Amino acid sequence: MRVITGSARGRRLETLEGEDVRPTTDRIKEAVFSIIQFQTEGRSFLDLFAGSGQMGIEALSRGAKQAYFVDNAKKSIETVKRNLKTVKLEQNAKVVQADYRSFLSMNPVSFDIAFLDPPYKTGILQSALSLVPECMSETGVIIAENPLDEEILPQYGDFVLDRQYRYGKIKISTFRHKDFII
Repeated sequence: MRVITGSARGRRLETLEGEDVRPTTDRIKEAVFSIIQFQTEGRSFLDLFAGSGQMGIEALSRGAKQAYFVDNAKKSIETVKRNLKTVKLEQNAKVVQADYRSFLSMNPVSFDIAFLDPPYKTGILQSALSLVPECMSETGVIIAENPLDEEILPQYGDFVLDRQYRYGKIKISTFRHKDFII
């Protein structure tokens, strides 16, 4: 796993081992950042269910002003911190060990981009999607990664499904505020 572009381009990142972890592939990561390529610089990024932190690190490398890394697993949080140190991007990062519900209910920050990639087929994605809109700026985008056969609703709060992209057995869905859909 590596950083694709930006200030940390080409740097290798540590990954997590085990059955509980499923890192986002480089192909999917490239696709996500192609979707939001002109919306990252100077923005705040939420890497919910951060794992190794590669999505938030990619955002920081591409000029995001800040990135929040949230995961409830201590092992993940330790890995995120090591990866941030490796790529020298810890200054604009906030790493939080918390359950997603707790974090979202107490979060004072408004995010421009939120990336959600929880364990598949557990209902966690749908639950998180119902909470995340309250933490988003109106011009923000919510990005969800999930398997093709996992259903998600076309609207969560004021955020509606904008587009879906298919990559093999995975789909990427983007949600935007209903007042900013083109």
